[in-house]
Amino acid sequence: MKARPSPAGRGVLTVAAALAGMDLLVKFALVRSLGHDSHMTDFVLFKVQAAYNTGITFSAGSWLPQPVIALALALLVGVLGVFVVRSGARLPVLSRAGAALLLGGGLGNLVDRLDGAGVVDYLHTGWFPTFNLADLFVVAGAGLLVLGTLRSLVREGP
Repeated sequence: MKARPSPAGRGVLTVAAALAGMDLLVKFALVRSLGHDSHMTDFVLFKVQAAYNTGITFSAGSWLPQPVIALALALLVGVLGVFVVRSGARLPVLSRAGAALLLGGGLGNLVDRLDGAGVVDYLHTGWFPTFNLADLFVVAGAGLLVLGTLRSLVREGP
């Protein structure tokens, strides 16, 4: 018998798909309007310029073949998706929100990576490595997932 997602799990998957779509739409619009490796547009706190990250987080592992990175990311996204389907209803709301962000960001970067060019990064701060909306989703999602789980454990007690 196949595991069917609970309504909570379906909700997380739906939100994740919407977030991935939003990320991909922003990347597409940015590359379409600014072009590849174009000039920077300054927005006071950050600058926007399309650049390709062929590595993983903060360009680490850029020497690895793109198919290896894509396969590793696909496995991570798949494992998280299965986790959400199987345990979505048991997760606290904060953890579900984190899972949706994490899954959406991972899926957005995975789909973006499939063309072999790498992930489009475009937010430059000058003091932090260049990143994109999906990266924000992943970091915020991981934090919320951990925070929600810890809060749940503290409430339940030993």
